Amino acid sequence: MAFGLLLCAVGLPRAADAEERLLVFAASSLKDALDEVSRAYQTTTGRHVVVSYAGSSALARQIDQGAPADIFISADADWMNWLSERGLVDLKSKTVLFGNRLVLVAASGSELTANIAPGFGLSALLGDGRLAVANTDAVPAGRYARAALESLGVWNAVSGKLAQAENVRAALALVSTGEAPFGIVYQTDANADTNVRTIDVFPEVLHPRIVYPAAVLSGSKVPGADAFISFLRGVAARAIFQAHGFQILANQNG
Repeated sequence: MAFGLLLCAVGLPRAADAEERLLVFAASSLKDALDEVSRAYQTTTGRHVVVSYAGSSALARQIDQGAPADIFISADADWMNWLSERGLVDLKSKTVLFGNRLVLVAASGSELTANIAPGFGLSALLGDGRLAVANTDAVPAGRYARAALESLGVWNAVSGKLAQAENVRAALALVSTGEAPFGIVYQTDANADTNVRTIDVFPEVLHPRIVYPAAVLSGSKVPGADAFISFLRGVAARAIFQAHGFQILANQNG
C-alpha cells in the first residue's frame, strides 16, 4: 500500500531517528505550501518532517488500517470526523487551519471561456471532451465539485462526461497536459500550475465550506507531535499558506 511504499522509500529509521521524525498524512492540494512550511519547521526546530500526500479519503483509510502516521491534515471535516468516530484522533489536538476556493480551470493556452451561473452550458462547452475532477464519491475536492454542479442544476448534464481522478492534483494534471478541456480544482492548485488558468470561481454558497482540519493521531508515538500543529497555526506558516492562496479563517478552532 502507499504507506508501505513510503516507509520503504525513507528506510527503516534507527530508534532515535524515529523519535525525531514526524510523519504527516496530508491532502494532496497542500503539497507546495506544506512542503515549504515543513522546511521552515525543520530549520526552526531541527525536527525532520516526512509528508505523504494523497486524497484525504485514501489517507484516512490507510490510517484506519494501521498506517503509522503522527498527524492527519484533511481537505474536509468529514474524513477527520470519520477517523474521530473510530477513536483514531486525539480530539484535544483537532483544529481547523484554513480554507480554499473551488475554481473552473482550462489549459493556459485555451481560448475557452465560461461564466459560472445556474444552468450554464458546461456540457456544450465540453463537447466530446471530459471534465476533470477528483473522485466525486470520496475525495473532498470531488465532493465539493459535485455539490456545486448540483446546486447549479448542471450535474445531470455533465455527470456522464467526467474524467475522475484519485485526487485533486491528478485532476489538475489532466487539464495541465491537455487531456481534458476543463477541470474543477482548488484555487491553490490553479495557482501552483502555470499550464492552467482560472476561468471562473464557484460562489461559496454552492457547496459546503472548504476547510482543512488537522489533528494528532491517537496512535502517534512521537513526543510533542502537537508542536507541529501549533507551528501550522503560527504567523510564519500562515504567511506561507496565504502566499499560496489559502484562506486563513477567522475562527480556526474545530
